[in-house]
Amino acid sequence: MTGLQLLERRRIDAKARRAGPSWLGVAVVAAWIGAVAGTHVWGRWLQAHGRRLWLNAPPLTGHLDPRLPAAALAGIVVGAAAVAFAPRVAAGLGWRRLLGVTFAAAVLWAVALALADGPHGLVRSPSSAVDYLHDVPLVGSPHAFLATFTDRIGGYAVHVRAHPPGMVLLLWGMARIGLSGPWWVAAIEIAGGASAGVAALVALREVAGERSARAAAPFLAFAPAAVVIASSGDAFFAGVAAWAVALLVLATGRGGRRGDALALAGGLLFGAAVFLSYGLVLAVAIPAAVAYARRRARPLLVAAAGTLAVALVFLALGFWWVDGLLATRLQYLAGVARDRPASYFVVANLAAFAIVLGPAAIAGLARLRDRSAWLLAGGALAAAAVADLSGMSKGEVERIWLPFVPWVLVATCALPERGRRTWLALTVATGIALQLAVRMSW
Repeated sequence: MTGLQLLERRRIDAKARRAGPSWLGVAVVAAWIGAVAGTHVWGRWLQAHGRRLWLNAPPLTGHLDPRLPAAALAGIVVGAAAVAFAPRVAAGLGWRRLLGVTFAAAVLWAVALALADGPHGLVRSPSSAVDYLHDVPLVGSPHAFLATFTDRIGGYAVHVRAHPPGMVLLLWGMARIGLSGPWWVAAIEIAGGASAGVAALVALREVAGERSARAAAPFLAFAPAAVVIASSGDAFFAGVAAWAVALLVLATGRGGRRGDALALAGGLLFGAAVFLSYGLVLAVAIPAAVAYARRRARPLLVAAAGTLAVALVFLALGFWWVDGLLATRLQYLAGVARDRPASYFVVANLAAFAIVLGPAAIAGLARLRDRSAWLLAGGALAAAAVADLSGMSKGEVERIWLPFVPWVLVATCALPERGRRTWLALTVATGIALQLAVRMSW
């Protein structure tokens, strides 16, 4: 970091520390509540007038089911401990220990919330007939599965039809070495989702400094999106994509063989990610923004070679990514998407995204002045905007857009130090309320 950058950061930090109770914070919370309530009322009105949204709790896909079981105490206790201790821990731990604690805290938070519905809450999605594990017995041989995937796509489970075949192949491989069943699927999904926040911290430290990363760590660990992390395939996808992005961001700050190695590893991971979910191709906007700002094209070119290598392996086995995307699009447009009005979902998607981000992320975006941190958050917002306008994201974005969540949450580094605990309390309360008020559909 140059002397001028250090002085600018000190100026921003001093201004943030001086900030007292802010009308902006009140306005953000009011706008967040208004957006959620407004899209809910609008959705109910559309349903009352005969429009089929296929949502039971608009703008969310689940259905309203307020409950307060005794098991919910675990999530409440973990959340209270987070508010009491997380900011201090984030400020005082060594950097590597902080990354490990952030991962462990994210796992604990997701599991504690899910257990409000009992042990089945952890494996509800992997056990579902619409999920990936259901179709693992159909693989037979990987070559035959991939070569016929697009031709037979209509016969697969809903989530399999909506994605490339990578996840089913991964679960098939796990089963071959004895790691079969919904609990193993839940394990990799929770671990993947929790690690996404760690990857975002690594990238934030690289572009905006360690102080910013430490400030954002509690919000990445205890985001409301935890209700989706345990358990959904998109949580695992988020982890793979996040580490691809983080490695590419690191590569933009290094030259020589080390930079190339980081870029190649990031490209290979990015290749794996886009064969897990088609929409993850949009995540390239995040490292691309950093590379552009740093005037470093080489890491992107090296990464592209790694991604292409993965694509060629799949092609050699009979699956072409573009054909899969087109086949999935036809399946999507023939399903519930044809009934869902685009005008509503362009707005409702953003409201659902705001719910799993929590109000602190929105407040952070409103306060964020650090151009380096904006490269990450802005890249993720640009990716979400493209997904929103594509017509391929009509609903369910609280799950589908999970890979963009940690990159928007980095904006919480801009929250004033004096009010940070209050924002974390609102974040935790949002996660608990979401878990206990809505029963997700996966």
